[in-house]
This record gives sequence, C-alpha cells and structure tokens, in this order.
Amino acid sequence: MKKKVIIAVVGLAILAIVIVNITSAGGPSFSVTTEKVSKRDLVEKVSATGEIKPKKNINISTDVAGKILKILVREGDLVRKGQLLLKIDSAMYEANADRDREIIASAQADMISQEANLKQASQFFNRRQQLFDEGLLSLEQFEDAKIQLEIAEANRQATRHRIEQARASLKSSSDAITKTSIVSAIDGIVTSLKVEEGEVAIIGTMNNPGTVLLTIADLSIMEAEVLVDETDIVKVRLGKKADVRVDALPGTVLAGQVTEVGNSAVTSSTATTATSGESKDFKTVITLHHPPSSLKPGFSATADIIIEAKKEVLAVPIAAIVLQEMPVKGSAKKEEKEGVFIEKKGRVVFREIQKGIAGDMYMEVAKGLAENDQVITGPFATLKKLKEGDAVKLTGEKR
Repeated sequence: MKKKVIIAVVGLAILAIVIVNITSAGGPSFSVTTEKVSKRDLVEKVSATGEIKPKKNINISTDVAGKILKILVREGDLVRKGQLLLKIDSAMYEANADRDREIIASAQADMISQEANLKQASQFFNRRQQLFDEGLLSLEQFEDAKIQLEIAEANRQATRHRIEQARASLKSSSDAITKTSIVSAIDGIVTSLKVEEGEVAIIGTMNNPGTVLLTIADLSIMEAEVLVDETDIVKVRLGKKADVRVDALPGTVLAGQVTEVGNSAVTSSTATTATSGESKDFKTVITLHHPPSSLKPGFSATADIIIEAKKEVLAVPIAAIVLQEMPVKGSAKKEEKEGVFIEKKGRVVFREIQKGIAGDMYMEVAKGLAENDQVITGPFATLKKLKEGDAVKLTGEKR
C-alpha cells in the first residue's frame, strides 16, 4: 500500500512538471525548418507556350483557273524571288488573245474604209454647203449631205471603240497568260506543296477560297508565337529578352526578343459567350536571334520572357510567405497582412514584408527583413497553424 502511494505521488509530480512547462511555454512546441535571409540574384520571368513560325509565310494561290501542267519544285526546295514554281494550262487564254488580235486587225481594216468614207462625205458636204450658201441648193439636199457626214463620223467612232475594246480584251488575255506561270514572291523554302500535276486550280471568290497551291516561308527570320495569360500580359513589354526552348531540340536554348504584344484576347473557338469564366490569353511574338537551320515551322515551343533581373537583393523562399490576420490599431477589426514567420529565441515572430520581384523559388524582400533573419520555411502544414508567440524548435536549417 505504501509503495502504491509513493508511485502515485511521483506520477502526480511529473504531471505537474509537464503542465507547468507547457503553461510556461505558452502552448505546444512546433518543429520547424528555417533558412537565413540572404542576398541572391533574382530573375522574374513569364512563361508561355506556343509554336515556331516564320516571319514571312506566304500561301500562293492562282488568279486564273486551269489545269496544272507542270510542277517545278518540291517540298523543302529553296527558291528565289521570281523563280517559276508551276505552270497552268494557258491554251484557253492564248486562244482568247488570238481572237482579240484578229478582231483588232479586222477593225483596223474597217477603220481605213471608214476614214475614206468620212473624207468623201466631208468633201461632199463642203460642196453642198457652198451651193446652199449661193442659193443654188435646196435645204433638203443640204441636210441630206449633212446627215451623210454625221453617219460617216459615227461609223468611224464605232470602229475606234471596237478597236479599243478588243485591245482591252487582249490586255486581259495577255495578263491571264502571264499569270498561268506561278512564280515565287519571296526568297524562301517550300514548306508545303498541296497540289499535283493534272489537278484544276480554282480561283477564290468572296465566299469560297481559291486553291492554295503551295506555301513558301522565309526561314531566315523565325518567331515564337506564344500565348501569355491575362494575369501576366501586363508585365510584358516590347523589347524584353526571352529564352525559348523547343521540344524537338532538347537542351537548346534560343535567345529572342519580344517584338509584338497583342492588345486583344485570343478566345477559344469553343467559347459560347464573352462572359465565360475561362482565362484569356494574349498573343505575344518573340523574334529569335540566329535561329538554327534545324528549326522548322510548327515546332512546339516554351518561352521564358525575362521581365526584370536584379543582383544581390535580400530574398526569402516563396513558400515561406504567409497571410496573417493582424489587429488594426484603434479598432477591434482585423486585416490580412502578407509576411513571413521568423524564429527568435524559440518563439514565432510575424514580420510584414514589402515584396519585390519574384524568381523561380525566391521572392525579393524590399522591406521588413534584415540579412541573417531566421525565416521559418516549413513544413507547409505547420506554417498554416503558426501564430505570433508560438513556441518552436528547429529540426533543420538551410543555409
């Protein structure tokens, strides 16, 4: 019995010591990891995905309809401006041109006859007018001569108009003949050949597009066309540098510069209304410096647009930044403030911070911390529970 009493007294004493320790510590102790605030080089980036495109990319169609007789290039061929690419059957247009030449020749022969008739009618009218003035000719005979002159003049004008019309038709036919020879508009490479010999090329209309014969791209100037999220587009400016990575060229980083920033959102074709909750993207064009010859249009690309870079600035891990409800001075209300927890003599102290630029893992601290402050970095679940004044013990420190 005496032994049991002794054990009970010792147990109560131990329990009392534990309660006193917990009470004096102000609550349970949390195990945390910390990291000292230090100076780092930070680079803020905006990432976006898209594809590689040539700056000049021309779809070549036809202005005349007809059967394709000969294709003189293949996909991948280098071509020069003005080089013949393919030939369309010009027989119909050449026949029209021959017809127009015959009409012109016939009308010109008629013109010789009409000129002679006009000259004769003019001489006859002049004689009749002289006789009429002398009173030796009746008014009716004089008017007949005048009508004959007007008819001869009208016939000559009609023949002249026929010649002009035939010449205009010949010009159109000759232009059509020229357009049956399809030539390159730029120096470049044939990236797509969409027709075969024997097919009929069709002219485009207002509602129906014409036949795209082939596509030529100038691969000397290549661009990465990417879509930037609406939350990031406000940071992107013309002239910003960018690093572009292409899936097809692993390990290769292509340097570039932002040369175009879209002002209108690129909406999805499946979106039903403008008020949908989907985030909007903005087209941004990055012109690449010295693109390799292995770079092809259509390659998938990821771009890191460098917004700002700073050297030797105080920084903390982004994961250490928390929101904390703090009392408002002179009021019972509370407001959320952004900051970090630091460990000071085994206790948690909340420090409100003013943020600067954000790197991949670290955030610049413009105000609120000093170098070597011990910032609590985790664990994440513990950070969510911590409050000002909590007791903590260190389980690891990252330097």
